[in-house]
Amino acid sequence: MFNWIFASLQKSATAFNFISKIAFFLLSLQLQLFDIFMRFNKKKIAITLGVLLVLFASSLATFYYFRDEILKITLEKVAVKMERDFDSKFTIKTAAFDGISAVNLTDVVLAPKHADTLFRIQKMKTSISFWHLLIGDVQLGTLEIQNGLVQLIKKGNVRNFDAFLKKNKTQEVTDEKRDYAALAKRIVFRLLNLVPSDMDIKNLIFKLDDNGKKATIDIKKLVLDGGDLESVIYVKTNTFAQRWRIAGEADPRDRTADIQFFNMDGGPIKVPYFDERFNLISSFDSIRLNIENIESDGDEFHIDGYSSIANLKVNHPKIASKDVVIRNARFDYRLLLGEDFISVDSSSSVQLNKIKIQPYLAYETEEDTVYKMNIRIAKMPAQDFITSLPDGLFTNVQGMLASGNFDYKLDFMFNKNKPETIVFDSKLNKENLRIYRFGQANLSKMNGEFEYRAIIKNVRQRPVFVGTSNPDYTPLNQISPYLKKCVLTTEDPSFFRHRGFITEAFKQSIIKNIKTRKFSRGGSTISMQLIKNVFLTREKTLSRKLEEILLVYILENNRIVSKERMLEVYFNIIEWGPNVYGIGEASRFYFQKNPADLTFNECLYLATIIPSPKKFMYQFDDQGNLKGFALKNQRYLSNLMLRRGILTSSDSINPYGVSLSGNARSYLTIRKAQDTTGIAIDSIPPKEDFDFEFLKTDEE
Repeated sequence: MFNWIFASLQKSATAFNFISKIAFFLLSLQLQLFDIFMRFNKKKIAITLGVLLVLFASSLATFYYFRDEILKITLEKVAVKMERDFDSKFTIKTAAFDGISAVNLTDVVLAPKHADTLFRIQKMKTSISFWHLLIGDVQLGTLEIQNGLVQLIKKGNVRNFDAFLKKNKTQEVTDEKRDYAALAKRIVFRLLNLVPSDMDIKNLIFKLDDNGKKATIDIKKLVLDGGDLESVIYVKTNTFAQRWRIAGEADPRDRTADIQFFNMDGGPIKVPYFDERFNLISSFDSIRLNIENIESDGDEFHIDGYSSIANLKVNHPKIASKDVVIRNARFDYRLLLGEDFISVDSSSSVQLNKIKIQPYLAYETEEDTVYKMNIRIAKMPAQDFITSLPDGLFTNVQGMLASGNFDYKLDFMFNKNKPETIVFDSKLNKENLRIYRFGQANLSKMNGEFEYRAIIKNVRQRPVFVGTSNPDYTPLNQISPYLKKCVLTTEDPSFFRHRGFITEAFKQSIIKNIKTRKFSRGGSTISMQLIKNVFLTREKTLSRKLEEILLVYILENNRIVSKERMLEVYFNIIEWGPNVYGIGEASRFYFQKNPADLTFNECLYLATIIPSPKKFMYQFDDQGNLKGFALKNQRYLSNLMLRRGILTSSDSINPYGVSLSGNARSYLTIRKAQDTTGIAIDSIPPKEDFDFEFLKTDEE
C-alpha cells in the first residue's frame, strides 16, 4: 500500500545521480587502474588491489557523508512531482538516515488539494538496498510502521485518488507488439522488491467510504520475521464486525509464500463492501494461498502454486435465488507468459469437491488475436459428479441418483480477426451411464396430464391445464401441419435430429455476443425452451441456465419423452400474446379459428411472434396491415421453406401476409379512414429485426 512512496522514490532515482555518478566514476577509475597494473608484477598487483580498496572505501565514505543531503533532495523531488503531476501535497516532518541504508520518517502525509487525505503515517522506518539503489531500483529490506491511515473516499463523483489513475498523456503510442513475459517479469519483480524481508506494522487503518458504503480494516499487528507471518486484523462495516488472522510463511527474495486467512473467532469470514456495493453477499471459512515458484526461463515467465477455499458461500440475484455453497475447492495453477501469449497452462487443475478439471486458457497475439479454452474431465463416477455440484446452484438436480462413469472434453477457439473460424467442440463419453432417479424435477410428468403455471418476474400466472380436460388443449394431430413446419423453421430446424443442443447455433450465438460485447443472442432449442417453461423460471440467473442445460441433456439422452409429445406440450403451453397461452387460445385470439384451420400465412405469423409475443401489435400499421419489415420477414421465410422442400409451389402463400380478426385486433391503433395524402413510413423497431442468419443450416 506504500507503493506510491517507493515508486516515486524509484522514478526519482535521478535524485541519486550525484552519488551514482561518483560511484560509477570511481568504479571506472578502478577498472582502468586495474588494467594498467595488470601489466606489472604481482607485487604491483597487490598494490593495485590496495588502491582499489581505498577507492571503494572512499566511495562509501562519500555516500555516508552526503546521505542526508541526498535524502533531502530526493524527498523534495517527490514533493514537486506530487504537486506538478497529481495536484497533491506530499509532506514529511522529519527524515534522516539511520546508518547507511535505514531511513526514519515521521508524519508522512499525502493529501490531494481538493479531496480527503489519501494517507498519513506517524512513524515509519525502512531500509533500502544500497546496491539496488545505485542501479536506479528500490528494494526494501525492513519496514516498520506505527499509527497509519490509508483511506479511499468517494463523495458523489469525486474520489480522492482520481489524480493517480490518470493515464500518462506523454507516453508514446506505438504499434510495437507487447512482450508479455518481459512485462510480467518487470512488474512482478519490482513489486516483490517493494515487499520487505522483515516487517513490523502496528495500528495501520485502511478505510473505504463509497458514498456511505463503508469498510474499515484495522491492522493491529502485521509481523513478518524470518519468513514467518503473523497478524491481528479488525474489520468493521455498516453490516458486521469481525476479527481476522493472516498467518503463514513468506519470503519475497526467494519468491515463495504459503499464507492462510481465517476468522479468529471461528465461523465464516464475511467479505466486506461487496454486499452493499454490488448486492453480492459472500463468505468463506478459510483461504490458503501458496506460491511455490516465480521464475523467468528463457523467453517465458511462469508463476506456480495453488490456492484453496473452504465453504465458499455466494448470494447474488444474477447467480441464483438462494445461497450457492462450494464446500471445498482448490486451484493448482501454472501461469505461463511468453512474448506473444498469456495462459493458464494445461498442467493446472481445478478440484471442486470430487470433480477434477484440467483447464487450458490462452490469449495469443502472434499473428491474430486468438482466445483458446480447453476443458478436460477425466473418467469419473457419475454419482460423484452429481454430489459434487455446488449446493443451491442445481436445485432440481438434488436427490438425483446415477450409475456408471463418464468423461468430458470441450475445445474452444475464437479468432478475433476471423470469427467465422470459431471452434466449439463439446463431447461427453458415457460408460454404462444410467440415471435412475431424476431428483426434484419429475421430467416424466410431461407424458401425462399436468398443471402449468408460467412465472413472469417472480409472479405466478394463471394455471393452464395440459390435458384433455382443458377445452383449449389441442393434440398435435389437430393442429395445422403448417404450424409445425413454420415453428420448426423459425425456432429449431433440426429439432427431430438433435439431442437437445445445436452446436452451430451455439457458435453463432458466441460470435454475435462477442461482437456486441453483451449477451444479445442465445442458442436455445425447443427442448431448452420447454424445460425452461415447465420446470424452471424465466429468471435470468446463472443457476437457471445451468439447470436448463443439465435437465435438457437428461431429458433428451434418456428418451424420457418422445419428440412428438414434447412438441405437442410446447404448442399448448407457450405464451402467444398478452395472457394468451397455448395454440387453442392463440388461434381464436388472432384469427377466430380452430388450430386445425390455420392457413400457412397465419401459422407463419404466429411462429414469428414467439420470441416477443406481447409486442405483436408493433408489426401492424394504422390500417391493420403488416408493415414492410414484417412482410419482408414472411417472404424470406417462405422462400427459405421452399428451398428446403418444406413447402411446394402448390401451397397457398398470400404475399400480403395476414389480417387479424380476433380480439387481438383491439390492441392495434386503427384509423377510421386511410389518409392517401400521407407518406407511409416503413420502420422496424431495433428489437423486432429478424435474425435471418440463425435459420441457416450447415448446408446453406
